[in-house]
Amino acid sequence: MKRLVLIDGSSYLYRAFHALPPLTNAAGEPTGALFGVVNMLRATLKEKPDYVAFVVDAPGRTFRDELYPQYKANRPPMPEELRSQVEPMCRIVHALGIDILRVEGVEADDVIGTLAVRAAEAGIDVTISTGDKDFAQLVRMPADGRGGIALVNTMTGSRMDSDAAVAEKFGVPPHLIVDMLALMGDAVDNVIGVDKCGPKTAAKWLAEYGSLDGVIAAAPAIKGKIGENLRAALERLPLNRQLVTIRTDVPLPYRPDELCLREPHVEELRALYRHYGFNQALKELEAGQLAGNGGVAAVAEKEPARARGSGFVAPAAGPAPAPADPARAAPGHYATVLERAQLQALVARLRQAGQFALDTETDSLDPMRARLVGLSFCVEPGQAWYVPVGHDYPGAPVQLPLEEVLAALRPLLSDPAVRKVGQHGKYDLHVLRRHGVEVAGYADDTLLQSFVLNSSSGRHDMDSLARRWLGYETLKYEDVAGKGARQIPFPQVRVEDATRYAAEDADITLRLHRVLTPALAAEPGLEKVYREIEMPLVPVLARVEANGVRVDVEELRRQSADLSRRMLAAQQKATELAGRPFNLDSPKQLCALLFEELKLPALVKTPKGQPSTNEEALEAIADLHELPRVILEYRSLAKLRGTYTDKLPEMVDPATGRVHTSYHQAGAATGRLSSSDPNLQNIPIRTEDGRRIRRAFVAPPGRKLVACDYSQIELRIMAHLSQDPGLLRAFASGADIHRATAAEVFGRPLEAVTANERRAAKAINFGLMYGMGAFGLARQLGIGRAEAQDYIALYFSRYPGVRDFMERTRAQAHERGYVETVFGRRLYLEYINSRNAAQRAGAERAAINAPMQGTAADIIKRAMIDVDAWLAGHRARALMILQVHDELVFEVDEDFVPALVEEVKRRMAAAAQLSVPLVVDCGVGDNWDEAH
Repeated sequence: MKRLVLIDGSSYLYRAFHALPPLTNAAGEPTGALFGVVNMLRATLKEKPDYVAFVVDAPGRTFRDELYPQYKANRPPMPEELRSQVEPMCRIVHALGIDILRVEGVEADDVIGTLAVRAAEAGIDVTISTGDKDFAQLVRMPADGRGGIALVNTMTGSRMDSDAAVAEKFGVPPHLIVDMLALMGDAVDNVIGVDKCGPKTAAKWLAEYGSLDGVIAAAPAIKGKIGENLRAALERLPLNRQLVTIRTDVPLPYRPDELCLREPHVEELRALYRHYGFNQALKELEAGQLAGNGGVAAVAEKEPARARGSGFVAPAAGPAPAPADPARAAPGHYATVLERAQLQALVARLRQAGQFALDTETDSLDPMRARLVGLSFCVEPGQAWYVPVGHDYPGAPVQLPLEEVLAALRPLLSDPAVRKVGQHGKYDLHVLRRHGVEVAGYADDTLLQSFVLNSSSGRHDMDSLARRWLGYETLKYEDVAGKGARQIPFPQVRVEDATRYAAEDADITLRLHRVLTPALAAEPGLEKVYREIEMPLVPVLARVEANGVRVDVEELRRQSADLSRRMLAAQQKATELAGRPFNLDSPKQLCALLFEELKLPALVKTPKGQPSTNEEALEAIADLHELPRVILEYRSLAKLRGTYTDKLPEMVDPATGRVHTSYHQAGAATGRLSSSDPNLQNIPIRTEDGRRIRRAFVAPPGRKLVACDYSQIELRIMAHLSQDPGLLRAFASGADIHRATAAEVFGRPLEAVTANERRAAKAINFGLMYGMGAFGLARQLGIGRAEAQDYIALYFSRYPGVRDFMERTRAQAHERGYVETVFGRRLYLEYINSRNAAQRAGAERAAINAPMQGTAADIIKRAMIDVDAWLAGHRARALMILQVHDELVFEVDEDFVPALVEEVKRRMAAAAQLSVPLVVDCGVGDNWDEAH
């Protein structure tokens, strides 16, 4: 079946503009959006559609303006930085041989809708490339000789091509999308929906009443404030439906099958690519590979689950897979090093280059247990080597002995004057250290370069970065090792296939480095964050991970037994309350019991409108019946046992007798470190049971654990950023900040503040940093919403600088699309100008919180770097073993504790110069709980 791709040009341009950092070419002209569009177009052309068109809005009014003169009245003008990229974008699209379609009096959406439906009716499969949710109303599967209509979002890699896919995303099938949009409205287009009606409410109504007409008919019976809002909006809902419906009957001067791809204007493309510095696109053009091999793809906000460069241990070894597809050309010349002379020549070449990309291949994801299978190196794009040392399948070529290879490479890898570049290189540092090679001169990490440039732009693994920055589709692990149960471990991958895979890793790493380095250099503030915080932290984290922490396995087993006994008691209590046995772990049985038999109200619903039994749902009804509280207790106990007391003993490394967590610098968009395997950031400390877990983290004989924690660091950062005189005064005095806040808010002396008033002040202090409103505060304090609103108003009257800071931050976020920490780290806010009110509100909350949370992250990272440098001379006496939020934990010789506490407190307090002092609290104990 023939295929037509319809590109939503405005969507492409705006998405690229907000997704990528503000790049410029050598002439200083903005190129970020243009770069993204070019990569997405190359991705589209790679798929070789039969027909393709780039559709944009024509200037002037449309039929919607006639229906509703206020249509799009609130939409801000296009930023000048983006406007300047429109004309070159159109030139490149035209030079690529793609038709640009504009129809006067009709929006681009309607042109796309009409072409899509006509093509599908003619038996052509249609793909609409867009990020606009409105197009979901057009989705349909192919049937009866007709083509399907699918949506592809190249920014997220998502595809919707069926009723089920649309329903999973939006809660309603395609034929109800228009009705949902009519109810929700669209703030960007100034389509005013039902006040406070978001996607969940709209989907719930449509599921219950069948259609917009059904909702309108049922409006008199819908209770509560939302019902009042619906009735107030009834008159405008029919108009809304007209405004949000994409027309599919627009008269057009062309047919879908006339939109064939024309021959490209190669000379014009060459000139444009050179002018705007699109080097990868230019190389592909010169090589005759116009379509490229990928596009801008950004999907998640965390580091890859499988770091490129590490092998993978299959559940069971099977026969070797077929060789990698020979039709897929490698991006350069890759050589396998099997002879001693080749190795010597390679070492000489690497030293002569002075800088090279490095990657390791192993047999395990766990860097503390992985064995080397090979190493790859690259000195120039397209020129890379793979040195296999551990491939052991039948017929494998004779490889150089591991020790001989390491002996040859050790002087080079340990030389700080020779710069090494990696992608998620902390893994490689661990592997090489365990094989007797201490790497020095680790100078650049492409994962961290990408993360600092734009932490919110999507994933930062090699495959995603290659698509986004190079327009290149990398060889996947599955391509050389197979899939599923037949996947083989890396030592059994054929050397020739491993060479292509591993050498490509090093090659792409170096290519990314050469693209990302000038992009960072164009942003001096971000480059400083990268050079002074993120890169120096890599070896520090590697040392903390390698140090590990001792755990008392017997203590954990005792806790597991106790938790099991209490879980059983909770089960018995729940059975007694229910009057019959049931499975506490079954949401279906819980729903039937709570909402059908006991008739408790279902106050929280799932995205599909069904009663929820999650923690929030059970908390909401816990005051109405004892059973939900017992179920919550059972779940809390089960989570502690399953996540920690049962699992931690299994994670003790037999070689060290310790647990070694992994820290992720690119794990949170704000810059905060996260940890995994095990996740030590999420051990609950608000309950006695959670604190007991920390008792199992112990010091060895003759040593103590020392925990050093920043006191109220984010509130102190709030005082610094807001410069509110009241907050500055309170912190300068050294008073209890929550008591001081309560005294200000409630107008009474410090000594007269009650416990409840302090609790309210604490809730406000912390809640405001996370964008909490009156509703959230009321629920947390157990008071009425009006009273909570009075508290907030009173707070702002006493601390007007805080209110001004929040308003100023929101305004800057809307204007610039990002916020910054004290040290210049940026958080780009994808949805800050979203049409969706809920998304926009969430982005505004993030805008307020990110400067504080991100600054706190920067401060503790700076402290870790400084403390680690001091510890270099005392490693026999003290180790840094954990970082958890705003806390550092050390394992220390007993007689060295006073010296360490004094030095660490001083260095942590000096990690930032704020308008208020940084205070560090330190505790000492035989276990983590005692020290905390």
